[in-house]
Amino acid sequence: MSVIGVDIGTTGSRAVLVREDGVVIATATAPHVPFASPETGWAEQDPDNWWEAVRVAVREMLSARDVVLDDVTGIGLSGQMHGAVLLDHTDRVVRPAIIWCDQRTDEQCRRLTEDVGPRRLIELVCNPALTGFTLPKLLWVREHEPGRWDAVRTVLLPKDYVRLRLTGERATDVADASGTLLFDVAHRRWSTELLECAQIDANLLPSVYEGHEISGRLTPTAAKALGLRPGLPVVAGGGDQAAGAVGMGVVRPGTVSVTIGTSGVVFAATDRPALDALGRVHTFCHAVPGRWHVMGVTQGAGLSLRWFRDTFGIRAGTEHAGTEHVWTEYGATGHVDAEQVGGEEGDPETGGPRDPYEALCDEAATAPVGSRGALWAPYLMGERTPHLDPHARAALVGLTASHTRADIVRSILEGVAFSLKDSLSIVGDMGLPTDRIRLGGGGARSSLWRQIQADVYGRPVECLAAEEGAAYGAAILAGVGTGLWATVEEACDAVTSVSDTVRPVPRHVSILSDRYEKFSALYRALHPE
Repeated sequence: MSVIGVDIGTTGSRAVLVREDGVVIATATAPHVPFASPETGWAEQDPDNWWEAVRVAVREMLSARDVVLDDVTGIGLSGQMHGAVLLDHTDRVVRPAIIWCDQRTDEQCRRLTEDVGPRRLIELVCNPALTGFTLPKLLWVREHEPGRWDAVRTVLLPKDYVRLRLTGERATDVADASGTLLFDVAHRRWSTELLECAQIDANLLPSVYEGHEISGRLTPTAAKALGLRPGLPVVAGGGDQAAGAVGMGVVRPGTVSVTIGTSGVVFAATDRPALDALGRVHTFCHAVPGRWHVMGVTQGAGLSLRWFRDTFGIRAGTEHAGTEHVWTEYGATGHVDAEQVGGEEGDPETGGPRDPYEALCDEAATAPVGSRGALWAPYLMGERTPHLDPHARAALVGLTASHTRADIVRSILEGVAFSLKDSLSIVGDMGLPTDRIRLGGGGARSSLWRQIQADVYGRPVECLAAEEGAAYGAAILAGVGTGLWATVEEACDAVTSVSDTVRPVPRHVSILSDRYEKFSALYRALHPE
């Protein structure tokens, strides 16, 4: 028997087919059209592009040689969190979805905090009002686009729009719902009081399920589009961070994950809704029944390296025309021109085009630890943890005429790790156990970035034998929901294993500890109150 996991990310949708022993049978990724930014700090995507990418990815995955369609027992969904998908009475998209990294709602967050009260907000939904969350986006649309708001009859999160296309059901899961600012995280239900305070009609919202529960079944139309049989169960799944943590076996207190995708996330499972008094980390429901998690977020983690690649990665004189660039958090899925990053002519093992991220990291490995004083503040899209500042801006400081591109790239890798250390420190200050640190996401595929993280955190870090991200966790949840495993914990114990442990180098720890102190002073220097 096997199950499908689908993850609707920021840059692409990924599908994985997982056997009951945890072995990945087949995978495929289809790109999204890059998000639009009509104004500074805005980020929007077309939900129908997500559906098309899911359709393409699933069909490609199912075309693999070892796939047996009759063995598929269910589908699990994961996806980028916090987005606002607004539908009219015919389920047509009213406007482009405002996604997680959009920063336009600072004024709505301020007014909501004043109206409800900062302490009361924490009591009701366990989190402060932040620009990335869903509710402030709804308030912005209601205020700035009243005609569109009047047409809204359904509000969904990104993966749940895909669920609607798969099943016809309006449903979500407790982990994803936790990131809306409309969810009573402690009691795992929509917050009636906050809905009343914000004057949001509860009828706009989907039904809520635990991550492994069946939320609907594949319609004949969707089954035909994907190449699957009608009636296949679709479980609730989880927001990308909770599902990713399930895929990494982070389902009990003590094991913490640090993932670097477009954003960077520190994730710690808890047995209770643990709160930071300053609201610097999020407190959400886990995709595991009876569990919660705290989560610190760096908005521009992998995005920092992608920005550098896109902005500075092509040699002068290289033509852009006719060169296809299709990339996701998981690596290359398209063609790369030979003149791209690092000047590599091809992969020595495959003879094909070189992954530019690998080339960048190889180049960075030639620079000394500490990047010869260069420091990167990764605030390309504002920042959540620990600053809660949508107006924070990125900076590269400490440059001299002797710095090389290798130094700059290494400073980006180190700066992202420094920002994630901020979150790890807060988790420790909250008294939560951090016995083991597991790395995930695209950043975990770079041996240099793994070593930098071990050195910055001053702790051994673990790498998994199979790290397929949130799609893998969604598949595990589908397996629990359809009876392949009895519980999420049992499934994770059966299918996740550590393949390697990277230990910090004492001399590197000393250097980077000093650099971290300077990094910690950088935000206030750049953003004086």
